[in-house]
Amino acid sequence: MSADIDVRYWAGARRAAGCEGERLQAETLGDLRALLRARPALARISEVASFLVDGQHAGDSHRLVGGEQVDVLPPFAGGAPTHLLR
Repeated sequence: MSADIDVRYWAGARRAAGCEGERLQAETLGDLRALLRARPALARISEVASFLVDGQHAGDSHRLVGGEQVDVLPPFAGGAPTHLLR
């Protein structure tokens, strides 16, 4: 069952998303990553971004229960190969 979560975008992710944040539905963090990857503007960023759930780093298998705040953090200086961010 998908959960309603608040997604906040930071730095390049914010520019790519065209907004500071939005409410989305996903069952796991991996599902959220796939949802974002399906958007052309966020595809590359979603592949290399780190995700925080309520301030804690979390991986793709993290199950979302609803009401969480998920921060999408693109890699910063030296964090990803430049070909992924074109």
